[in-house]
Amino acid sequence: MQTEARRGVEDEMDDGVDPLVMGVRDRWEGQGLLGDPWPFLAICSVGRLNQLLKKALDVELKRLDLTQTGYFLLTTLALTVHGRARLSTLGRILMMHPTTVKLTVDQLEAAGLVGRTPHPRDRRATLVEITAAGRERANQVSQALEAPGGALAAFDGMHRELFEALQPARLAAGDVELLNPGGGRGRGRQAG
Repeated sequence: MQTEARRGVEDEMDDGVDPLVMGVRDRWEGQGLLGDPWPFLAICSVGRLNQLLKKALDVELKRLDLTQTGYFLLTTLALTVHGRARLSTLGRILMMHPTTVKLTVDQLEAAGLVGRTPHPRDRRATLVEITAAGRERANQVSQALEAPGGALAAFDGMHRELFEALQPARLAAGDVELLNPGGGRGRGRQAG
């Protein structure tokens, strides 16, 4: 048996109206809530989008026998100048606890996707280096994420726009450490 509220949501969706926006925005003041609904709506929207993207990403990662953390780590290594970085650098870039990074590297190393080498100038440090197989696996995931029939097909053509729309908010919140804080044309710090 359908409830009245559920039928109302379905009617709003049939009219092309986002029920999240209508349900919150139209009832905010009427329910005695103070301030604007926009902070709540922004947080809900980003959270819901994150869940949808993560669900689609997990479909592709499972097919390619990789975790989300593993994919991010491999891609980050592939983007470094020499394909390698310190464990601490990976943790900082990926915003992950050192233990999580180490466990992920252990898994990727067991699968032959990364290797470890001593740091050439710091005997205390170890570098993690992507292997050819690791680079291939990262490429397979990246291509799957763009495939017309893939799990992220619903976002076709919106990836760049989505990134560009969210970037100012991420940077304002202090999400990333600027590689070149002066904003000049010089090279930023290199990982490793």
